[in-house]
Amino acid sequence: MKAAVLHQVGDTELELRDDVTTTDVGPREIRIRVRATGVCHSDVSAMDGTLPALAPGIIGHEGAGEVVEIGAGVSELAVGDHAVLTFVPPCGGCVNCVGGRPHLCAIHTIAAFMNPRFRIGDTSVFGYAGTGTFAEELVVPVEGAVRIPDDVPFEIAALVACGVMTGVGAVINTARVEIGSTVLVFGCGGVGVSVIQGARLAGASQIVAVDPLTEKHEAARHFGATHTVTPDELAGLHASLTESQGWDYAFDVVGAPATIRAAWDNARRGGTAVVVGAGRGDAMVRFSAQELFLHDKRLLGSFYGGADVRRDYPRLLALWRAGRLDLDSMISRRITLDEINDGLRALKDGANVIRQIVTF
Repeated sequence: MKAAVLHQVGDTELELRDDVTTTDVGPREIRIRVRATGVCHSDVSAMDGTLPALAPGIIGHEGAGEVVEIGAGVSELAVGDHAVLTFVPPCGGCVNCVGGRPHLCAIHTIAAFMNPRFRIGDTSVFGYAGTGTFAEELVVPVEGAVRIPDDVPFEIAALVACGVMTGVGAVINTARVEIGSTVLVFGCGGVGVSVIQGARLAGASQIVAVDPLTEKHEAARHFGATHTVTPDELAGLHASLTESQGWDYAFDVVGAPATIRAAWDNARRGGTAVVVGAGRGDAMVRFSAQELFLHDKRLLGSFYGGADVRRDYPRLLALWRAGRLDLDSMISRRITLDEINDGLRALKDGANVIRQIVTF
């Protein structure tokens, strides 16, 4: 089959090959024919080493498709079912799953770093984050897929698999933004506009979007931002809108020390700063012991939007059906797998790409 292969971490392009195969389907595994996958900045981060990935490997983690084979021990899904993938399959039995935090389950995540999912001849090839959606087919644990109704377009379903879940979930699950509160968002890419949509759904009275690229401001306003500014303009808005007190909630969707620090600084005293962006392991953020004590703020990490995928995927799709969550407008370009490197370059160049969708 055709797949886009990362040969070494640090490579700037993927090699498109047509001789890739998957591993065999185990008793509790399924084979998915990928129909659509998003091109996410986390894929770029996997390529350049910001996020952990193994090579040789198949990148891509935001996908949806059709079940074409099931293992002997699988009863939850059947051949022909449509499903959305998750890169954090909940095992259902660990302390995190039992404790209501299945997004922190590490059972299948650890296994993904030990068990290759693909082959090229005799060479074992890993799937990024246990998936590898830049391939026509993949094999995942049955827990790694959530069935969806057949009438949900695969392109819409793919968006839910990562970016939308991460952004909306950061608001609803992690921060639990209260109705009437004020929200500040750093970064207006695919996850950033999902945070904005989440804040709108939560009933925030004020949603301020910050991005240095002014061409992204229109999209931010479309998805619910009440104000848009560049970083240089933020100080003036901080004074005029908040009387220099700050916002109730500040979300960093970049993952850089400067933006994390800015989220903290712009959250009001007693407010909440939420780190949604995926940063490097060696990128350090400094806080003084005194400010942590005096300002009484909450600093929260938000991994995968605190997702319970079996609860939250259907919720997000229900909101989409009701016209309250705009997923259609999040698709900026539809490309083929042959164009995947062009799509990745657009993300690296900072182009105004909300979500590019690869359709198979």
